Amino acid sequence: MPVLRALAGRRESSDEPLGGPLDPVGLFAGIAEVPASGAPLAMSRPYTVAFMTPMEQHSLVLRAGPEGQLPCTADRWLWQLASCSTPEDYPFAPETADEQLKDVVRISADWSALVLRQGTAFVGHRPDTGVDDFFAFGALHTRTVYLDALLLGYLQRDHIDELTDDLSEIFGSSQLARRVAALERNIAVFRSTYWRQHLTAYGPANELLLAFQNQHRLPARFNAILAEAADYSRLVQTRESQQISGALGVLTILGLPLGTALSILQVLDDHSITHLLTALGLSIATTAGALTTRYGRLVLSSLQGTKDEA
Repeated sequence: MPVLRALAGRRESSDEPLGGPLDPVGLFAGIAEVPASGAPLAMSRPYTVAFMTPMEQHSLVLRAGPEGQLPCTADRWLWQLASCSTPEDYPFAPETADEQLKDVVRISADWSALVLRQGTAFVGHRPDTGVDDFFAFGALHTRTVYLDALLLGYLQRDHIDELTDDLSEIFGSSQLARRVAALERNIAVFRSTYWRQHLTAYGPANELLLAFQNQHRLPARFNAILAEAADYSRLVQTRESQQISGALGVLTILGLPLGTALSILQVLDDHSITHLLTALGLSIATTAGALTTRYGRLVLSSLQGTKDEA
């Protein structure tokens, strides 16, 4: 517990407990980069995964026989290990106990797990005999498939954070259509690559993943991202429709008088340059007059708006 409390930034003194065999530089050598001394590991709030096997004297977490009931204190231990805290750090409110412990996963009669925002804990409910028994099997699963479930949830959380940042910057540039297209592409990549709500066909790994997602409200946040992205997509489509309609309106205003004048000259078989120039002048005047009408002003304002947004 002192190590977990140190990782959570709950040190009671200036002494650094993460030294010697627990020195992060040695533990993570060749695996991950450790923050410099100016940014202590305890301040980076790493996600902790604790696995505890009790001894005979740890009666507070031991099941009373293979089919016996668990003491109510067993889940309290789970919560303390997962939250990296003690009752002195964070007194457990009895009024909210059921709500805080509702996501406990009963992997089997021998052990349970609890996923919180800053850590996950696995606690055994029978004495550890120290031989190669069940707890070796449990430790293997904790380090493999169950850890994979938590890492997948962590990746999902990070990508949803990135998508949220993209949404907040959507109007930071005049290239709205391009930004929305990039956002939709990122959402599609995330959904097809990372957004999974199951890791295996069945089993506790899926429950751990769902518990992690619920702790970080990932389904609700992703649904909100989809809804907001859909609103932006409709906005872009509306503006593009306005641009197309404006362009068609300009073509109509410019082309109708000119086309009518040229058609009349063709029907009359009139090849006079003077008459042609007169027809062009009348067409331009008619176009200018049409642009001063309500419809013409609407077309011009539509084109001006789409030009500014491009």
